[in-house]
Amino acid sequence: MKANPGGNLDPDCVYGRENLIHILWERLESQSILINAERRIGKTQILRKMQIQPQPGWKPLFKVLERVHSAHEFAELVYDDVQQFLGSTTRAKNFIQKVLEDNETDYINLKSRSWKQLLSAAISDLMKAPQKEKLVFLWDEVPWMLESIARNNGLTTAAEVLDTLRSLRIEHNQFRVVLTGSIGLHHVLGKLSAAGIPTSATNDLYAITVPPLSPSDACRLAADLLHGENILCDDRQQVAETIASQVDGFPYYIHHVVAGLRLEQSIATPASIRRHIESQLVNAADPWQLTHYRTRLPTYYPNPDDARNVTAILDALATNSTPENPLSINQLLQLAPPHINGQHNREELLRLLRLMDADHYISRNTSGGFHFRFPLIQRWWKLERGL
Repeated sequence: MKANPGGNLDPDCVYGRENLIHILWERLESQSILINAERRIGKTQILRKMQIQPQPGWKPLFKVLERVHSAHEFAELVYDDVQQFLGSTTRAKNFIQKVLEDNETDYINLKSRSWKQLLSAAISDLMKAPQKEKLVFLWDEVPWMLESIARNNGLTTAAEVLDTLRSLRIEHNQFRVVLTGSIGLHHVLGKLSAAGIPTSATNDLYAITVPPLSPSDACRLAADLLHGENILCDDRQQVAETIASQVDGFPYYIHHVVAGLRLEQSIATPASIRRHIESQLVNAADPWQLTHYRTRLPTYYPNPDDARNVTAILDALATNSTPENPLSINQLLQLAPPHINGQHNREELLRLLRLMDADHYISRNTSGGFHFRFPLIQRWWKLERGL
């Protein structure tokens, strides 16, 4: 197997996800799913594997929704997909024509409401038609799409898209979707709540988090990549174990490390692996795209005070915490009090910590202490920030 950092993988090259995928198919028998995961952890490859190697009786339809920028575009995409699945390409056109004929004197209002009619018609057609296989929509980058809809159509329309999908799931018991994305859906819901638009649009979904690969699966991936790229090793197993542990089991970074070793054309040892990874953490070209963990903060936390405070909290955690020695709330307040709105504001700190946990920056242990979730990102943060 060849290293392919960031590229689409053959399903057989997606390691360590068999049990998770089995659980997803089992859960889809009873409800739709919301997948939560950090970027570069392989959630899109999981969806692609489900599409290419479906469970018997299912027809998965995988779509990346970041190119959808309006509610109407989304409704048209879903309707066209349903008609193609049902084998009747003319139904969508006939429906649109009927709506235009019925509303030809009220075209402006038609534009504002037709996406709901189109989306409802799509799912209604799907549920009424006899099916040899059950269709499940695998929708990636849903939060990204909702952010675009909010910008172009307004926050209310973004909320209506979510609420309409939930209503359709309730109305049609066999309607199934899997939602995921690189921007957490909780950010979209937070913006809606802040604007006075509360929604319970996700409370019927089964939420599941994609973890990094287990140590054994990460090691197996690294070893197979080392073999596939013909990397000379003094001890392949030991080198693979070093790669897996040093990058926290992220398949994306495992691929990157082996691809980098292929360019170096030297004998790989545990020591050389550590040196290679250290060089990537300070590489100005940022081949691993690690600066995203810093540059995305204004997007995740649009309030400038929030972004500044989150940065201060991460600085404190990067230099003063480990999984074995996390920081308590009181310790964080002592280390960074000026950055929490200029005062010892415990509730404000707790609010931000909850968001940072949901964004996979940090973890909280059972004693209530906080630390960086991924040691690799903690190492990079300290170097990037000069701490």
